[in-house]
Amino acid sequence: MDKTWMLADRRSLRFEIGFENFLKVASDNAKDPNNIPCPCLKCCNNGFGSIQFIKDHVFFNGIMENYDRWKWHGECSYAARHGLSEGSETVEMNPDLGIEVDDVGNEDEELSTDSNEFMQFVEDGDKPLYPGCTKATKMNGLIETFNLKARYGLSDSCYSDILILFGTLLPDGNELPGSVKEVKKFLSTLGMEYEKTDACLNDCILYRGLHVAAQRCPTCTASRWKLAKDKSERVGVSVKTLWYFPPIPRFRRMFQSTFSAKQLTWHAKGRKKDGMMRHPADSPMWKMIDTKWPDFGIEPRNLRLALSSDGFNPFGAANSKYSCWPVILVTYNLPPWLCMKRKYMMLTLLISGPKQPGNDIDVYLQMN
Repeated sequence: MDKTWMLADRRSLRFEIGFENFLKVASDNAKDPNNIPCPCLKCCNNGFGSIQFIKDHVFFNGIMENYDRWKWHGECSYAARHGLSEGSETVEMNPDLGIEVDDVGNEDEELSTDSNEFMQFVEDGDKPLYPGCTKATKMNGLIETFNLKARYGLSDSCYSDILILFGTLLPDGNELPGSVKEVKKFLSTLGMEYEKTDACLNDCILYRGLHVAAQRCPTCTASRWKLAKDKSERVGVSVKTLWYFPPIPRFRRMFQSTFSAKQLTWHAKGRKKDGMMRHPADSPMWKMIDTKWPDFGIEPRNLRLALSSDGFNPFGAANSKYSCWPVILVTYNLPPWLCMKRKYMMLTLLISGPKQPGNDIDVYLQMN
């Protein structure tokens, strides 16, 4: 198994993915899930605790970079179950784990193509910003500068000029792109793309489908474009915009992670079923859906999503009359200690102001 991620910055995505694979090895081979050796720099496998205990320690202390053979976490039996080669050593399977080699191997084959492509971009993003740089990677630099562009409303041409300027100031061989087009292409490859759709000022319609070329709303006759100070229409500048963040690429990323894919079926395989209400899967509504649509309910990987929306003022006290509405998806397949974590909550729509959509929010929800 690849151990090079242990040398990466523990705040990087590459380290996070590699660490999740390590935790899976440790969890699958642990005799006592609450008594697993901790490989952080403080414990050095002499301290013991749960998976969450190890996560916290590694986050604060870092991991032992020279621990390249996970003998205290059952790497041998894990390799045997996955059909991996361990050289000339003899490796025995642990029959108590109850995992079939063929099933795991088939799952890896289904994910191999997309996962390898994704990991290629992760490795590319984790390159140092310039040769010898230890404070920032290519991905960190792009995300932080792009956040500044969005926060202060910089135009694409201004952002491109800034990238070119930074490129001349950094040492030769730096990884900083030279245009905003390259940055957007890189971010979209990681599943961070978005779509912009014009909307009616009074929330009547979206300018898509049959209305994609309309200049006025067919319901209220309001103009599609903003008005200048002289009351003339500024053609091309929408009076209201909907931002759509497709969730499907992000769900694919979740299923590519062995840890997340396992947690997405927790409601069917890991939930305690004793008649007590501990999870939405215990509710009558969940059971009603399974009964009404049995083909959907029989597959535990089918996603059960909750939709939540509320307004907020992005300008603080500077403009108390403006309201922006995000629409967020919550995945109920996950265990209760994960489904409300920010990591697994997905922003899918962002409805711009200045006024709240109210009951007309269903006009925007058709994007989902």
